[in-house]
Order: sequence, then C-alpha cells, then structure tokens
Amino acid sequence: MTKYKVTYDRDGCISAAACVAVNAKWWVLDAADGRANLLNAEKNPETGLFEVIIGEGELAAMKAAAEVCPVLIIHIYNAETGEQVF
Repeated sequence: MTKYKVTYDRDGCISAAACVAVNAKWWVLDAADGRANLLNAEKNPETGLFEVIIGEGELAAMKAAAEVCPVLIIHIYNAETGEQVF
C-alpha cells in the first residue's frame, strides 16, 4: 500500500477552516489562535512545516482538504518517490 507525506505550513494559515469542514478526521481548529492543526503531525525542524504520513485510504479526504485551502498551504507527496500528488 502506498504511503503519502502531507506537509502543512501552519504559519500561512488564515483560519478559513475549509480543511476542517471537509476532513474533520485530520483537521481541527486551535482554540488559542484559530488556526488549523493537522492531527498527529510533527513539526520538521529543517523546513518548519508540520508533517504526517497517511495511507492510501486517507488520500482522497486529505486531497479534498488540500484543494479547498484558500492559501494552498497543504501539500501531499508520495512518501516513497517524493512525487507531489497535490
């Protein structure tokens, strides 16, 4: 089964909550600052982006969240090849 790496630039979030609306399993709004949090993600100290690995079964829902983000700060890559999926 293919694995995918999701990256999220939380600093660029404008609190539109579109990701939460389409994929509440992985996205929640932070009550403290109103920005979205990607659940189970860890911040990459080199890039400053939050990252999480998902399975193929989660791809469609995560892609939907990435597509509705008005500032396009959610990206998805094939974890094995590095090819950008979105």
